[in-house]
Amino acid sequence: MVQHALAFDTPPAAPRALTALPTAAQRLWFCAYLPNLSLEASGSSKDARVVVEEQRGIHRVLLACPAASHAGIQIGQSAHAALALLPTLRIEERSTLREQQAVERLATWLEQFTSVVCIAGPDLLLLEIAGSLRLYGGLSCLRQQLAAGLRQQGFTAAMAIAPTPLAATWLARAGRRACVREAANIARVLRDLPLSCLDWPVAICDAMRAMGVIRIGDCLRLPREGFARRFGVQRLLELDRALGRLPDPRTSWRAPERFCADYEMTGEQSDREILLAVCHELLLSLERFLLTRQLGTQQLWFSFFHLRAPATQMPLGGAEFERHAEHWSELLRIRFERVLLPEPVIAVRLQAGRSQVLPAVSGRLALQTKPGEPGRRYSMSQLVERLAARMGCQAVQSVATIAEHRPQRAWRLLGLPGNSVVTKLAAIRCQLCRPLWMLPEPTVLSAEHGYPWLQGRLTLLEGPERLETGWWDDDGIARDYYTAVNPQGLRLWVFRNRKHAPAWYLHGFFG
Repeated sequence: MVQHALAFDTPPAAPRALTALPTAAQRLWFCAYLPNLSLEASGSSKDARVVVEEQRGIHRVLLACPAASHAGIQIGQSAHAALALLPTLRIEERSTLREQQAVERLATWLEQFTSVVCIAGPDLLLLEIAGSLRLYGGLSCLRQQLAAGLRQQGFTAAMAIAPTPLAATWLARAGRRACVREAANIARVLRDLPLSCLDWPVAICDAMRAMGVIRIGDCLRLPREGFARRFGVQRLLELDRALGRLPDPRTSWRAPERFCADYEMTGEQSDREILLAVCHELLLSLERFLLTRQLGTQQLWFSFFHLRAPATQMPLGGAEFERHAEHWSELLRIRFERVLLPEPVIAVRLQAGRSQVLPAVSGRLALQTKPGEPGRRYSMSQLVERLAARMGCQAVQSVATIAEHRPQRAWRLLGLPGNSVVTKLAAIRCQLCRPLWMLPEPTVLSAEHGYPWLQGRLTLLEGPERLETGWWDDDGIARDYYTAVNPQGLRLWVFRNRKHAPAWYLHGFFG
């Protein structure tokens, strides 16, 4: 992005050796493939259990838990044969609705990591994470958080990362825990994957195997025209999208704005403690839903469904808008003592009422007091007040932005926070990429072969942002600013002087 304080007919071009990396076009996709979704969507259990699906009039085992597999039960067996091997086996019929609800809950949870979450299949989730890496401490930390979160929610996921969504999908389906950062490496990584990870029609895969084509690399070696004529243009387009030769737009998932969640029991249940535990699980889902959107609600409705009686309705209301599950659980426990259920419960539904944006609250600092006295907690505003009372108002300053393009003149010190007025232009400037640590004066950097150096050669990530202003006073500037990183990972704000000698300068450090 190039910012101008003056208008140019033709801005001078930067040297060819200094072209910044095109980060705007870079994408990085995280794929989570859930191979055991049919079994895990109904929750965890210590009992040996299997999921069965009807195939030609016979219920056959689709998935088996480790305990059932250890007893000798295999996928494809009939339900009667499985019961003969393990009479205590718990058999569940596959529910595509339950699987869809589980995937949508996961997609809602994943929205806290990125704004681009795609449900790419009944057991497949895709996330675009290139813009989230800095926020979560890098690719390794983000991947660990995603893996830990999926595991805590009871799901086994095969994960892969690649610059294109199809490449990440195929790697995850093949069970390869791969992380491909550069598009140039996609073909090499995909070459050895089997055709089974492509999710192509069975007839096409069988025809390819008959020809000796058993891996993706074999497909890439075939003549393109003959491949498209024999197997269809759609297959060729998928290969091109996976390799990054063609764009692959995806539709981002958006959770509903009103919360509504159901919990289906495995059998009729009348134990109040178990019902309260189920309600607490639903309230935790509501808390995550509201926290992602920074919302709160003032009214909830619980519905307890029975087999032979109308549903029991239980509304809950609060004096203020709230989102914490513990707060609603306390109210529910009090209200539940006065509710008479006509029959055992087979399902529970939680619906939230109108929501409202909750203002952000600053954290509170625990300050040590005299020995033997309990510690007191103060908000940031209270801490500023106490510091000003102890050291004087002149010792506590706040910072405000000014409508000025020159970085060294774009801020000023004020008195206590709350007295500053930020202009419209200053609010717009806050959206620009600026470091928190600015040097009092820019420092000259050494350069080799046209590139700036600081503990090694700098890599230009973003820029140039051109600032040419201040011709009316003695402090005019003509600079091209870049965001750069050195080999040690230090993120810097540098500029190239255009007014005098074309030297490189360091102006600030990013956190």
